[in-house]
Amino acid sequence: MQQDQIWIEDLGSTNGTFVNGEKIKRARLKEGDRVLIGTSILKVIAGEGARDSTDAKRDLENVAAARRTTQARTMSGSIEEVPLPDLLQLFATSKKNGVLVIRTESDDIGKIFMRKGVIYYASINDLDDVPPMKSIFRMLTWQKGLFDLDPPDEREFASEINLSVQEVLMEGLRQLDEFNEIRSELPDLNTRLVLSQPVIPPLRDLKAEELDILQLAHNYGHLETVLNKSLATDLDTVQSILKLIKGSYLRPE
Repeated sequence: MQQDQIWIEDLGSTNGTFVNGEKIKRARLKEGDRVLIGTSILKVIAGEGARDSTDAKRDLENVAAARRTTQARTMSGSIEEVPLPDLLQLFATSKKNGVLVIRTESDDIGKIFMRKGVIYYASINDLDDVPPMKSIFRMLTWQKGLFDLDPPDEREFASEINLSVQEVLMEGLRQLDEFNEIRSELPDLNTRLVLSQPVIPPLRDLKAEELDILQLAHNYGHLETVLNKSLATDLDTVQSILKLIKGSYLRPE
């Protein structure tokens, strides 16, 4: 075996060992791989200096030993190091229970509630206006922040969902791609949306969902509030807002 190869082997641990979300018995690691051991996530990076596979093996063994001899504690880290989609896939594969709490630099707090690796609720800043799916899709846009896996929350929510991580990510990442394509056209979240006076284009040319957004803009004004109050996804909502602005139904102030 070459000296620069790193192998990891699970010797029958209770929770198993996962590499990039896949449960393994024995696997060869490469740079960029993410390893889940107990409540620790390790990322394989290129070392500086003369570190070899013996050093890496010792580090992995130290982590495993520490987890065996200390009390269980929350899993923590940065979503810059372990992006949210990767994190959710790891938790889904290992059927984790708990609340994934994400804190951003702008003081937003996102929570994703999981039961045996399945997402059943989500919220941002405990806002009741924003449905769980919309909250998750927003969190997928976050690129910086710290996360903790807190113990399970026994509360019951009126609007619980029951979706696999794979289902959420497939739709969420699709929406994120489309959202990023029009992001540069959007006004700032604090922008006030004002109904044009007079409204010259005929309202009959608008679809029902576009009329709903127009009414929300008239009632609440600010773009952020309209996004929160809209029953549609953020993607559908901003697409309607851009159409209303370009069609001279609304104007940003």
